[in-house]
Amino acid sequence: MRQLHRVNQFQRLWQHSQGGPLHISVARIAQCCFCSERHVRTLLRQWQAAGWVEWQGEAGRGRQGALRFLVSPDQLRQQLLTRQLASGEAVQALQVLELQPEQLMDMLRPLMGGQWQNQAPVLRIPYYRPLETLRPLQLTGRAEQHLVRQVFSGLTRFQGEAVTGDLAHHWQHDASGREWYFWLRPQLSWHNETPVQAAQLVTQLHHIMTTPQGRRLLAAVAQIDAPHPLAVRIQLHTRDYWLPQRLAHQYCLLPHPTLAGIGSGPWKLAHFSSELVRLESHARWHLQRPLIQVIEYWITPRLFAQGLGTSCRHPVQIAIGDPEALDTLRPVDRRTSLGFCYLAPRVSAHFSAAQARTLIALIQRSGVIRQLPLEEGLITPGEELLPGWPVPQVAATAAPLPPALTLHYHLPVELHVMADALVTLLAAHGCTLTCVFHDVKSWDDESDLSTADLVMGDRLIGDAPRFTLANWLENAVIWQPLRAALLQPALAAIASQPDATQRETALHQLFQQLMHEGYLLPLFNYHYQISAPPGVEGIQLNRLGWFDFTRAWISPPDIASAVHSRPEPVP
Repeated sequence: MRQLHRVNQFQRLWQHSQGGPLHISVARIAQCCFCSERHVRTLLRQWQAAGWVEWQGEAGRGRQGALRFLVSPDQLRQQLLTRQLASGEAVQALQVLELQPEQLMDMLRPLMGGQWQNQAPVLRIPYYRPLETLRPLQLTGRAEQHLVRQVFSGLTRFQGEAVTGDLAHHWQHDASGREWYFWLRPQLSWHNETPVQAAQLVTQLHHIMTTPQGRRLLAAVAQIDAPHPLAVRIQLHTRDYWLPQRLAHQYCLLPHPTLAGIGSGPWKLAHFSSELVRLESHARWHLQRPLIQVIEYWITPRLFAQGLGTSCRHPVQIAIGDPEALDTLRPVDRRTSLGFCYLAPRVSAHFSAAQARTLIALIQRSGVIRQLPLEEGLITPGEELLPGWPVPQVAATAAPLPPALTLHYHLPVELHVMADALVTLLAAHGCTLTCVFHDVKSWDDESDLSTADLVMGDRLIGDAPRFTLANWLENAVIWQPLRAALLQPALAAIASQPDATQRETALHQLFQQLMHEGYLLPLFNYHYQISAPPGVEGIQLNRLGWFDFTRAWISPPDIASAVHSRPEPVP
């Protein structure tokens, strides 16, 4: 705070002439700096010694001296910011600099990306919007779903197509498939360095089962207890061989039972605010430890609105570093998302299944998705639900479209464009489409879709895509009208099948039926892309469009250049 006070005093004097030379008395300087004349003489000596000003005073009270500024207040703030960040004082820098987001980002730009500071690798990511509080049962954003898995662990964890142990080293079940034991790794630790106890995990799982999301996800669970300090036992009403996948779901990530922000994942949450999110590596994590010590999200939403550059040219295209310096950033990985935007017709008394198939056939044959006025390379029309699961071409029926339909849809913004295109397409076939937008990222229990004939949304798919799709049918509010009669018996039969290949085959057949009968049409997938500056290595996109923070690393610094680039001290 003392350093910032000196900079603020200097700025008040600098503003007197906007940095131009001054002929000014010590008394006038004292008025500008809100201090005594005696203290001003001390300040002038310090500023001159630090190279901030040149001062030639005149003897005699009230006489004017010559003052020339050698640096600007912004340069001094930049030095102060660089010094604090180099010392690992990001939170203090944010608190004391007292800058508008635009000014702060201008100063941060040279410090974005990968840096070695205070002999530790630090990765700073400028981000385009505030992040939701990291609570596993409440998150909807793609970035938050990625982050929450960095902070919290579950009994199991997704790893690509497979599910593997996390807090649990392994698991087993009896011949009936109704009693499961999850054996914990020894010496597990929470982020506050206290040991993880099986009874704590049982408490958290019981809490999850009291929530609507948890009740649906763990509907087959009858009882959970800890018969041994290193064991969690789960007893089921009915066989459910998706149980290891369910326990790896975001909803089953396990915070500390009394400290909601404390987890046991590879990264601990050191600071969370609307301007800065700071993660620090957890030295006692039980799996592959992070190679970077600190990751920071510097959040500047106003810059995104003004088009001045952030981490995201688009939310699926991430830049680690200053996007203004695009010539130094390089695309390090690209992939097509497994998740997709979709259209789901809802059959009713005035909108028949045959009419729904007519609508889907019209969309498929019109080429409307390829003609959407979107940035080139952003999306690709959905041709497969999953790799090897082609989207069928629905045969047109003789049923004409109704004279009017209502569409409900939510974010992302590309669905605005799709909705407009559907209004035009249906109008050309005698149907008036009324669009109702919901400013949310996904459908939840609070969504009122009672008036919807058509629903559009975005189905995120990370790891374990087949389980994710099964869970979508089991839990999403949009499938509620179909659940009792069509979906629930089929899904229960799939979950009770011990053979994974047979489960996947049956699930594929169920989705083919939904698409053939006009209940679901995948619209398009996104092209994920991530760019990084030189020196940031180990970046590989995951299926949520982010990257594994435990595998990224930063090249060691050039020692000679690091010495020459040290910031000047601030008195």
